[in-house]
Amino acid sequence: MKPFSIGQLAHSAGVPTSTVRYYERSGLLRPDDRSDSNYRLYDTRSLERLRFIRSAQGVGLSLKEVAELLRLTGDESPCDEVMAALRRRLDGVRAKLRDLKRVERTLTGALDDCCKGDSPSLCHQVANLKNRKCP
Repeated sequence: MKPFSIGQLAHSAGVPTSTVRYYERSGLLRPDDRSDSNYRLYDTRSLERLRFIRSAQGVGLSLKEVAELLRLTGDESPCDEVMAALRRRLDGVRAKLRDLKRVERTLTGALDDCCKGDSPSLCHQVANLKNRKCP
């Protein structure tokens, strides 16, 4: 198969060429060859790798986590390590969800209590902050 130029690779993966260059600078992707005029050339493995990187980012993995997964795929049997990396990511996602649920409860309560009743409400507290002088 004829090798891809950087533009062809980017187009095939649905990303801008700047993304390909960024992944190269990050060490996640590298050209497979250079043309006689020193242009980057890529093969189908690079396209698959680029698509994997984008998919992994799409599910919320950081570039560091993607790099770790790519490193593990070079091993003979990386399943245990891959599973551990994915579990760590899932634990992080679940922790963020707990934090977001707490924020949701706080905001819902504030909206329910705002400017109602005799107790100091959020709106009253905001008004006090407006009048407070900074130290």
